[in-house]
Amino acid sequence: MPERRARPTSKNPVKSAWRRAMAPPPPPSHERPEPGVRTPAPEPEPPSIVQAALYRDGVRVSSPATLADTFRELREQPSGMAWIGLARPTESELLTLAAEFDLHPLAVEDAMEAHQRPKLERYGDTLFVVLRAARYLDAPEEVDFGELHVFVGPDFVITVRHGAAPDLSAVRRRMEETPELLDLGPEAVLYAILDAVVDGYAPVVSGVQNDIDEIETEVFRGDPEVSRRIYELSREMVEFQRATRPLVGMLHGLMAGFAKYRTDEELQRYLRDVADHVTHTSERVDGFRQALQDILTVNATLVTQQQNAEMRALAEAGFEQNEEIKKISSWAAILFAPTLVGTIYGMNFDHMPELSWRFGYPFAIGLMGVVCVSLYLIFKRRDWL
Repeated sequence: MPERRARPTSKNPVKSAWRRAMAPPPPPSHERPEPGVRTPAPEPEPPSIVQAALYRDGVRVSSPATLADTFRELREQPSGMAWIGLARPTESELLTLAAEFDLHPLAVEDAMEAHQRPKLERYGDTLFVVLRAARYLDAPEEVDFGELHVFVGPDFVITVRHGAAPDLSAVRRRMEETPELLDLGPEAVLYAILDAVVDGYAPVVSGVQNDIDEIETEVFRGDPEVSRRIYELSREMVEFQRATRPLVGMLHGLMAGFAKYRTDEELQRYLRDVADHVTHTSERVDGFRQALQDILTVNATLVTQQQNAEMRALAEAGFEQNEEIKKISSWAAILFAPTLVGTIYGMNFDHMPELSWRFGYPFAIGLMGVVCVSLYLIFKRRDWL
């Protein structure tokens, strides 16, 4: 990084116009309070300043409560460094920071809105870094993503956090416990933040690996809900890949900048270690996506096989049912013939053929037997019986 410059005293007309354009419009005339009428004060918003501190020679010298106090004390200590942590700041707070630290309007506009892609941009003496942090939630077994914007200048570090991750208070404690590292300046703070974000990926990788192992078991167990779980985890891995893959190029660019501005060699070695961890994590995430695709293919194959087995079982059951229906129909037809003959000759009419014939009864019985035997032989020949 270049040498620290003096705090600007005159306003930039371009930035002033930009701030006026970003300022909220005045209320309509019908909403303005009448003279002499007091309007109730708006409810105060929760503070967005998580922590602000000033450091000199790697040691904290003060902890201002407001941004104004931070600006004033930093002006009084030109050799110090300010570290300001914000969580979901308001537009007015970001505009105040932009005016004090000469932040670029485009970077401030990005910091106002979440859902930015990870990137590293340089605006003059200021670096603007966007990071996607992640944490694994054990109870719902899902990955929660957060977003962090970092402004790094000659004598300040500003973090704007959108989401619960990462825990920057642990980063601050770590740096304060190693004043020799904190004394290296804002670049050291940026390294510590990058290291914390990348280290936070390790529990996520471990949790996702366990989820994939469980999914493999559920797939071969035939769990009907496993397809939904595979889809949801695949979506999370796409988001995880978007968070980790750009970091590889970002860190290489940052290392090139550190070498250009002759940053401490020990800090460059630390940054190379972070780059190695990011590369390893990115490769693991790529492997997870491929594994989930393979599992989804195997699950689709198993589901198809199961459906085919069910269809085959239904076909066999239908065939057996048809065979039983054939037997029942055959015996019904065999029994129908003597029933028909007996029913006809059971009618009580005076004038019927064969009623007075001597061989009428044996003939009727014989006819019934011949018809039944004939039908039995026909059905037997066709394998209905």
